[in-house]
Amino acid sequence: MSTPADAAASRQATTAAASRRLSVETTGIEIIDESERTARPRDLFWPWFAANVSVFGMATASFVLGFGISFAQALAVCVVGVVLSFLLCGLIAVAGKRGSAPTMVLSRAAFGVRGQKVPGVISWLTSIGWETFLSIMAVLATSTIFDRLGWGGGTATKIIAAVVVAAMIVLASVAGYHIIMKLQSILTWLTGLATLAYVALTLDEVHWSAVTAVPAGSWQAVTGALVMVMTGFGLGWINIAADWSRYQRRDASGGAIVFWNTFGGAVAPALLLTYGLLLAASNPKLEEGIAADPVGTLATILPTWFLVPFLVAAVLALVSGAVLGIYSSGLTLLSLGVRIPRPAAALVDGAILTLGTIWVVFFAQDFLGPFQSFLITLGVPLASWAGIMIADIALRRRDYDEAALFDARGRYGAFDWTSLAVLAVASVIGWGLVVNSFAADASWNNWQGYLLDPLGLGHETTDGWSGDWAYSNIGVLLALVLSFVATLLLRRGRVRRQELDDDAERGVVGSDDRRGKVTS
Repeated sequence: MSTPADAAASRQATTAAASRRLSVETTGIEIIDESERTARPRDLFWPWFAANVSVFGMATASFVLGFGISFAQALAVCVVGVVLSFLLCGLIAVAGKRGSAPTMVLSRAAFGVRGQKVPGVISWLTSIGWETFLSIMAVLATSTIFDRLGWGGGTATKIIAAVVVAAMIVLASVAGYHIIMKLQSILTWLTGLATLAYVALTLDEVHWSAVTAVPAGSWQAVTGALVMVMTGFGLGWINIAADWSRYQRRDASGGAIVFWNTFGGAVAPALLLTYGLLLAASNPKLEEGIAADPVGTLATILPTWFLVPFLVAAVLALVSGAVLGIYSSGLTLLSLGVRIPRPAAALVDGAILTLGTIWVVFFAQDFLGPFQSFLITLGVPLASWAGIMIADIALRRRDYDEAALFDARGRYGAFDWTSLAVLAVASVIGWGLVVNSFAADASWNNWQGYLLDPLGLGHETTDGWSGDWAYSNIGVLLALVLSFVATLLLRRGRVRRQELDDDAERGVVGSDDRRGKVTS
């Protein structure tokens, strides 16, 4: 029977928890305390949906059709690519529940406490690239819409937009997990309703006869489009998937975590891409304009009275995605050994984002081409890391040894040379089977594709690459699958030994003695 003192203590704990959820999160990469692990699997829907309901998903459809495939082929590519890539995110998210730490800290179990810094740098660069890209999209969209409204879309508008967008992203990221989760649940409704309104207002732009007239392409072209969709959606987020599940209750269902992560991330892009395919196939001018200003071009078919609501929704959706990226890139920075508070890490990445946005908006001649080239380049080792990490999760039957994640002398060791070798070999093979589709805009990336000619899959010419497989970017998928299979075969014994040691230690010490809050 509870006493008045017990009731008072319970109320005090509840009040303290509520207060923490409204304040700046100071937790960095340390293990989340058991009392803080109150999230439910369905809570994962909000951040993933809000970050991916951006109208940029519609713009991506034009790049899919750019592979020279039909609407039916493109539709299959978009649905399968989006769902499969976010399913992989969901599998990584299970590790967050098992270890209550950020993704790149949990990655230490597979790569070693110090060896993790290799994929950690790749992860940090990917996150920085994505969040900067989303910020740039928001600034350019603001400029385009202001220009159409006659409010001036020149330098002054871009400067103000860059400052406001960067401020929103950085402030939300500094605030941390609890405030971000609350904001994302609100943004989900705002951006979702605005997107539905966009569809209703532009339905007359869809011409089914034009859509069905688009000719079909080769299955190698379909593969290339599939890789682009997977890289641009789920695989672009996979390195941060566990960051948002580390607050899950320890008894939460792993299957439910996978489902809500996949459903939340995939449902909006799948629908938006489908509608984007209809628009792009119906209007060639729309497809061409998207290459320079994706979101702004989508606004050109809207009635003037809806431009401001569309702009607000578009910017908020892009900011939402960037917030997830910069929050996680800050955690990744800490996992690399930078010893500053988590809010300060978010500020550092925010400064980089702001500088990157200013450079692209005001000085760069083109950025979509180099960005996509950059994305495919990092997509190869990131896919390899994902294959290794998913296999490592599948091999483990126990929760992570949380203390060992921060101790190079612990059971995970300083370096796991098997994982690092798999990452290196898979990346070298993968890079040899992808090509730079933007040779003129990103000439620094023209070294890729070196295995295509020797294997008879493609041939480099003065005008680019020839051959059915040349632009399939099969190297990304190969890196993912090869790393997964190699890890299952080569690391099974090592993982079993780690868990046998864990069982032996638990028999002496007891599992509850090792659940304390561990710091870096």
